[in-house]
Amino acid sequence: MDPQPGEATLEALQPLVGEWSLDPRFSFPVPDDVTGRVAFEWMKGGRFLIERWEVSLPEAPDGIAIIGANESGDGYRQHYFDSRGVARVYQMGFDAGTWTLSRTTPDLSPLDFSQRYTGRFSDEGDTIEGVWEISDDGTTWEKDFDLTYRRIS
Repeated sequence: MDPQPGEATLEALQPLVGEWSLDPRFSFPVPDDVTGRVAFEWMKGGRFLIERWEVSLPEAPDGIAIIGANESGDGYRQHYFDSRGVARVYQMGFDAGTWTLSRTTPDLSPLDFSQRYTGRFSDEGDTIEGVWEISDDGTTWEKDFDLTYRRIS
Protein backbone atom coordinates (compact mmCIF):
# COMPACT_ATOMS: atom_id res chain seq x y z
CA MET A 1 0.00 0.00 0.00
CA ASP A 2 1.37 3.44 -0.93
CA PRO A 3 1.60 6.08 1.79
CA GLN A 4 -1.05 8.78 1.84
CA PRO A 5 -0.09 12.47 1.61
CA GLY A 6 1.52 13.54 4.89
CA GLU A 7 2.07 9.93 5.98
CA ALA A 8 5.48 9.19 7.48
CA THR A 9 7.65 6.68 5.66
CA LEU A 10 10.86 5.19 6.95
CA GLU A 11 12.52 5.77 3.57
CA ALA A 12 12.20 9.52 4.20
CA LEU A 13 14.79 9.15 7.01
CA GLN A 14 17.51 7.95 4.60
CA PRO A 15 19.23 11.39 4.54
CA LEU A 16 20.20 10.83 8.20
CA VAL A 17 21.96 7.51 7.55
CA GLY A 18 25.73 7.70 7.94
CA GLU A 19 28.25 9.27 10.29
CA TRP A 20 28.20 12.87 11.41
CA SER A 21 30.33 15.08 13.61
CA LEU A 22 28.51 17.03 16.32
CA ASP A 23 29.23 20.64 17.14
CA PRO A 24 27.33 21.66 20.29
CA ARG A 25 27.45 25.32 21.29
CA PHE A 26 26.42 25.96 24.87
CA SER A 27 25.74 29.22 26.72
CA PHE A 28 28.58 28.37 29.13
CA PRO A 29 32.28 28.12 28.23
CA VAL A 30 33.54 24.71 27.11
CA PRO A 31 37.03 23.56 26.05
CA ASP A 32 37.91 24.12 22.40
CA ASP A 33 38.70 20.43 21.92
CA VAL A 34 35.14 19.17 22.60
CA THR A 35 34.20 16.64 19.93
CA GLY A 36 31.10 14.65 19.19
CA ARG A 37 30.07 11.96 16.73
CA VAL A 38 26.79 10.39 15.81
CA ALA A 39 25.97 7.45 13.57
CA PHE A 40 22.58 6.56 12.09
CA GLU A 41 22.06 3.05 10.73
CA TRP A 42 19.13 0.84 9.89
CA MET A 43 18.30 -1.97 12.28
CA LYS A 44 18.27 -5.36 10.56
CA GLY A 45 14.93 -5.64 8.80
CA GLY A 46 14.80 -1.90 8.06
CA ARG A 47 11.87 -1.11 10.41
CA PHE A 48 13.82 1.15 12.80
CA LEU A 49 16.64 3.65 12.51
CA ILE A 50 19.26 3.44 15.27
CA GLU A 51 21.11 6.57 16.37
CA ARG A 52 24.25 6.31 18.55
CA TRP A 53 26.23 9.31 19.78
CA GLU A 54 29.24 10.19 21.91
CA VAL A 55 30.38 13.62 23.10
CA SER A 56 33.73 14.29 24.80
CA LEU A 57 32.19 16.77 27.25
CA PRO A 58 31.26 14.98 30.52
CA GLU A 59 28.17 17.19 30.99
CA ALA A 60 26.81 16.03 27.61
CA PRO A 61 25.64 12.41 27.80
CA ASP A 62 26.41 9.65 25.32
CA GLY A 63 23.40 7.70 24.16
CA ILE A 64 21.30 5.66 21.79
CA ALA A 65 17.92 6.31 20.22
CA ILE A 66 15.59 4.05 18.26
CA ILE A 67 13.42 5.81 15.67
CA GLY A 68 10.30 4.38 14.05
CA ALA A 69 7.12 5.56 12.38
CA ASN A 70 4.15 6.42 14.59
CA GLU A 71 1.35 3.85 14.45
CA SER A 72 -0.99 6.58 13.14
CA GLY A 73 1.30 7.09 10.13
CA ASP A 74 1.76 10.75 11.07
CA GLY A 75 5.39 11.44 11.97
CA TYR A 76 7.85 9.38 13.94
CA ARG A 77 8.72 8.48 17.50
CA GLN A 78 12.23 8.53 18.95
CA HIS A 79 12.92 6.37 22.02
CA TYR A 80 15.92 8.00 23.74
CA PHE A 81 18.31 6.47 26.30
CA ASP A 82 21.51 8.07 27.62
CA SER A 83 24.53 7.38 29.81
CA ARG A 84 22.94 9.18 32.79
CA GLY A 85 20.15 6.59 32.86
CA VAL A 86 17.62 9.01 31.32
CA ALA A 87 14.91 7.48 29.13
CA ARG A 88 12.50 9.65 27.12
CA VAL A 89 10.17 9.51 24.14
CA TYR A 90 10.23 12.33 21.59
CA GLN A 91 7.70 13.00 18.85
CA MET A 92 9.64 13.50 15.63
CA GLY A 93 8.97 15.16 12.32
CA PHE A 94 11.09 14.93 9.21
CA ASP A 95 9.84 16.85 6.20
CA ALA A 96 11.01 19.32 3.56
CA GLY A 97 14.56 19.56 4.91
CA THR A 98 13.47 20.14 8.51
CA TRP A 99 13.96 17.70 11.40
CA THR A 100 11.97 18.28 14.59
CA LEU A 101 11.91 16.56 17.96
CA SER A 102 9.61 17.47 20.85
CA ARG A 103 8.79 16.20 24.30
CA THR A 104 5.87 17.96 25.99
CA THR A 105 4.17 15.14 27.93
CA PRO A 106 5.40 12.63 30.55
CA ASP A 107 6.53 9.29 29.12
CA LEU A 108 9.23 6.92 30.40
CA SER A 109 10.25 9.58 32.91
CA PRO A 110 8.48 12.50 34.62
CA LEU A 111 8.15 15.75 32.69
CA ASP A 112 10.13 18.30 34.72
CA PHE A 113 10.50 20.51 31.61
CA SER A 114 9.55 20.41 27.92
CA GLN A 115 12.10 20.23 25.12
CA ARG A 116 12.15 20.71 21.38
CA TYR A 117 14.73 20.64 18.61
CA THR A 118 14.50 22.12 15.13
CA GLY A 119 17.24 21.33 12.62
CA ARG A 120 17.43 22.41 9.00
CA PHE A 121 19.39 20.57 6.32
CA SER A 122 21.70 22.51 4.04
CA ASP A 123 20.86 22.39 0.33
CA GLU A 124 23.72 19.91 -0.14
CA GLY A 125 22.39 17.70 2.69
CA ASP A 126 25.77 17.59 4.41
CA THR A 127 24.98 19.89 7.35
CA ILE A 128 22.09 20.18 9.80
CA GLU A 129 21.97 23.47 11.71
CA GLY A 130 19.72 23.27 14.74
CA VAL A 131 18.76 24.52 18.15
CA TRP A 132 17.43 22.79 21.26
CA GLU A 133 14.92 24.80 23.29
CA ILE A 134 13.56 24.26 26.79
CA SER A 135 10.39 25.33 28.58
CA ASP A 136 9.54 25.09 32.27
CA ASP A 137 5.86 25.91 31.74
CA GLY A 138 5.20 24.42 28.27
CA THR A 139 4.47 27.89 26.88
CA THR A 140 7.56 30.08 27.19
CA TRP A 141 10.53 28.67 25.26
CA GLU A 142 14.18 29.67 25.52
CA LYS A 143 17.29 28.44 23.77
CA ASP A 144 19.10 25.63 25.58
CA PHE A 145 21.95 25.11 23.08
CA ASP A 146 22.80 25.05 19.38
CA LEU A 147 23.64 21.71 17.75
CA THR A 148 25.15 21.35 14.29
CA TYR A 149 25.65 18.03 12.48
CA ARG A 150 28.28 17.75 9.71
CA ARG A 151 28.32 14.66 7.50
CA ILE A 152 31.53 12.58 7.69
CA SER A 153 30.38 9.66 5.54
